[in-house]
Amino acid sequence: MEGRAVIGEFRAFLLKTNALALAIGVIIGTALGTVVSSLVNDIIMPPIGLALGGIDFADLKIVLKGAVGGDPTTEVAIRWGLFINAVIAFIAIAFVLWWISRMLIKEANAVDATKCRACTSQI
Repeated sequence: MEGRAVIGEFRAFLLKTNALALAIGVIIGTALGTVVSSLVNDIIMPPIGLALGGIDFADLKIVLKGAVGGDPTTEVAIRWGLFINAVIAFIAIAFVLWWISRMLIKEANAVDATKCRACTSQI
């Protein structure tokens, strides 16, 4: 009997709170993140790399200690090119998300409104 009470309480928690909506939002957000990452990495970044003369930032590094015995995993390096890649990808992803949200999220003002809902400026 106690197991049923716990399940019923958990079900009530899911239905009465925003836990289910939050879970759905996280799942959709993860899926959207994958799509946006692919858009940036596979569509946007190649032309940027081409425009910059075909530079692959991933290869740019300062080697502090060379690889031992030809094993690249023993190399110690500051991989500043990967950091530059991450910054460029972040900016591109942020721009794409801003663009998508601007297209999909429309907040209309009431017909008789005198101020904008978003910025409170006079209409």
